Amino acid sequence: MAALPVMLIVDDDPEVLALLAKFAAKQSFTAVTRNSGEDALDYLHGDFADLAVVDVRMPGVDGLQVLRGLRDMAPDCRVVLMTGEPDMAMAVEAIKLGAQDVLSKPLDLVNLTRILDDVREENAQRRQVRAIEQHLAARLDFHGMVGRSPSMELLFSLIRRLAPHVRTAVITGETGTGKELVARALHARGPRAARPLVTVNCTTIVPTLVESELFGHTRGTFTGATEHKAGVFELADRGTLFLDEIGELPLDMQAKLLRVLESGETRRVGATAAHTVDLHVITATNRKLEQAVANGQFRADLWYRLNVLELHVPPLRERREDIPLMVATFVREFAARFDRPIVGVTPSVERALIAADWPGNVRQLRNVIERACLLAEGEWITGAEVPGPAGPGTSGHPAEPAGVRLREVERSAVVAALEACHGNKTHAAVRLGISRRALYRLIDAYGVGAATLPKDPS
Repeated sequence: MAALPVMLIVDDDPEVLALLAKFAAKQSFTAVTRNSGEDALDYLHGDFADLAVVDVRMPGVDGLQVLRGLRDMAPDCRVVLMTGEPDMAMAVEAIKLGAQDVLSKPLDLVNLTRILDDVREENAQRRQVRAIEQHLAARLDFHGMVGRSPSMELLFSLIRRLAPHVRTAVITGETGTGKELVARALHARGPRAARPLVTVNCTTIVPTLVESELFGHTRGTFTGATEHKAGVFELADRGTLFLDEIGELPLDMQAKLLRVLESGETRRVGATAAHTVDLHVITATNRKLEQAVANGQFRADLWYRLNVLELHVPPLRERREDIPLMVATFVREFAARFDRPIVGVTPSVERALIAADWPGNVRQLRNVIERACLLAEGEWITGAEVPGPAGPGTSGHPAEPAGVRLREVERSAVVAALEACHGNKTHAAVRLGISRRALYRLIDAYGVGAATLPKDPS
């Protein structure tokens, strides 16, 4: 069951606090009361409110100061100021600072009820958008990767078309973009999907043991070699070998790798007989190997032998439209893992996530969301759990307007659900996790007309 929206009430008069707390409960809001501006700001450092009703005149931190703090700490929270001494200049300043309204005491509860109705509707819409994003992310999942940007759609298309045919491939991209997921997708879509996929990260092998790890060794070859050991080429026989960060492989090992690729034979360290292997080899690198070849750091003949197919994974900053879907995927994953009732991120946090440059790419975004899900106390991940996700690498370019993006996501999901359900609106609403009434509102709001949809049999 969804948690009730939260109403933060701030006033130094205990009678006002009690009255508004009782009113909030009748309106199906969770009331949080604070008797000073300082206490209100302390609360907002780690908690979320959908609406704050704040007295203007309080000792110490007054209502306008709380309003300024709210704009920084909880920009998605609606704010209503209340005052016993109406002041036009103060009201104008409050509206400029982002207050929704300034009400005179004694409060007009009819007017306040209208505001609560708006907040409740906004809360429901935000929840609905996040549910749609999670549904769309699940539908777009491709072997653990989520994306609908043109660059990712092209990557997925290449994997589908070429995986059944290629024996060697190079995956390029910055650290954290998901190159191993691409390798796994190539293997899963290839003719050897039922055989092993053996993964080796060339940066983690002890330099003195590189040859042993790759090709294996016989007992007694060196100190500590107490048993015969198969190398990764033997382990991957008739399957796929994935060599991550191939650019870090020493030159002498590059020469031996080339011989294996050309001859199909591998010899353990200390052995006289060779083993014949038949395998696909996928490599990945975050380096520009053409430049490494020019600098003499990577063998040109090996590069030409490996680079039959090159697949590039774009950095996250070049496909910002995928970020909300990835966030929805990670929130769903970690909310389930940590058994938390987290619905999603607030709109301001989503805008910040979209605008960030993400030098660590998908891995960094995933870690940020994992940390946020660990810290989140309620249903929504706020700025308190994501303290400046952009960090020092924040882009100076404006992000796509969030409202435009959300409309596009909703409309695409509605059309897809209706098509999948052959126009049956009841089934489509269940598929989207929303009410039939909400689905009709979305159909009307986004102009999803009869020409767009299949005929509804119901």
